[in-house]
Amino acid sequence: MSLRARFILGTACGLALSVCAGFIAAYLVIRGQLRGEIDRALKERATALIDFTRQTPARPPIGPRALPSPAPKLGGAAGYIQLVGRTGQVTLPPGESVRLPTADVGAVAAGTRPPFFTDTNIAGTHVRIYTAHLDNDTAVQIARPLTEADNTLARIRLLLLLVGSVTIAGAAAAGMAVTRAILRPVQRLTDDAEQIATTGNVDQRTDERRSDELGRLARAFNTMLDTLARSINAQRQLVADASHELRTPLASARANLELVELHDSLPPEERRRLLAEAGRELREMTNLIEELLELARADAHKPEMHPVRLDHLVEEAVDAVSRRSSSMFQTELQASLVEASPSAVTRAVTNLLDNAVKWSPVGAPIEVRVKDGTVTVRDHGTGIDPADLPHIFDRFYRAPKARTMPGSGLGLAIVRQVAETHGGNVTVDTATDGGTIFAIRLPTVGNVAQKPSSTNSECRPMSKLAITAAVDRPRTVRER
Repeated sequence: MSLRARFILGTACGLALSVCAGFIAAYLVIRGQLRGEIDRALKERATALIDFTRQTPARPPIGPRALPSPAPKLGGAAGYIQLVGRTGQVTLPPGESVRLPTADVGAVAAGTRPPFFTDTNIAGTHVRIYTAHLDNDTAVQIARPLTEADNTLARIRLLLLLVGSVTIAGAAAAGMAVTRAILRPVQRLTDDAEQIATTGNVDQRTDERRSDELGRLARAFNTMLDTLARSINAQRQLVADASHELRTPLASARANLELVELHDSLPPEERRRLLAEAGRELREMTNLIEELLELARADAHKPEMHPVRLDHLVEEAVDAVSRRSSSMFQTELQASLVEASPSAVTRAVTNLLDNAVKWSPVGAPIEVRVKDGTVTVRDHGTGIDPADLPHIFDRFYRAPKARTMPGSGLGLAIVRQVAETHGGNVTVDTATDGGTIFAIRLPTVGNVAQKPSSTNSECRPMSKLAITAAVDRPRTVRER
């Protein structure tokens, strides 16, 4: 069953139940009023008869001719009167032969039971009987036919049935019209969604000018389409940029290897140079593929996080970068506890350190600080051109002066992705006395003792072993 049919059926059924309940209540109230009037008249007639009997000083014995029957007031209905003695003997009005039921009437005559009303059918007539105590050994029964009240109630029932049927039919029609009007925006939204699914055009939008819940739904749908369109565009751009970035080192490495293969007479020095260049290009391509996989994994799955010491992660990253570079680092690491994925945060910090190593002049220190969930990395290089600042965190973006240097343009994009995934952010500023300051801010989860895990106010020189490793191992940096 469709939503429209369920809505119409539910509206009609709800209104039908309400109408029926209202009509039943009205019928019972009217019936009670009619029967109440008859009961009140019967009581008044019995009270008048009892008063008349008590005012008679000497009443002859009960007999067919001796039944007291005062005239009703203002021509009111006299009712059918019958007297019943303690032992069950019955006295009828003169000329009457129809007897009323006398069950439990002897107890009223004896004064052991209070007055009561009963309904019965006598000679095909529906009557209402009121039984009351008349004197010490006699009870009086007064009956009135309910024909007029029953006919009135029958007409009322028919009228209510007709009115109820018309009301329910009108409610169903109104529900259908209201449902059609309410569901029209939903139908339009459904048609737009089906058309988008059929054509694949996520640039199409639906009408969102309504101010109610359906307008909110339309705005949410358009927002979802905007997000989807941005995601698709980003994927297409990523594929295009990755293809371009992979094509260059692959083509260069292939050309060098083919040159070595085709020219057996190349001097050994030239052969080694070509092979070294091919190896360097292949390493650049490997780094690019690893960074692409890192971005793809972060986009697909949220990293597993738990409380970690940020200062410890930064200290390990500084040690790792120090071992493969000749740069000097100044560190000021205060204890800081954050909810983070250690591997992701370490990768982001390492990218910033590699970026600082790449742009720092020889002999200039790189300053690294950790405080209150913020990692600050400063180099003393030439700084960033103001025109490049808005784009340095974009994927595959490379500043003009960085295009001749190794790199893929993904390092800082990974930094921003890690920061945003952890609910933080990354900023970049130009220092007044030269150089660039990067800062990753992550939400802290508690206080730890302010005991610096590593504090160095002077440059840390590389050990001989570290210098040897830096010379033997190719230098790996990340693009700004």
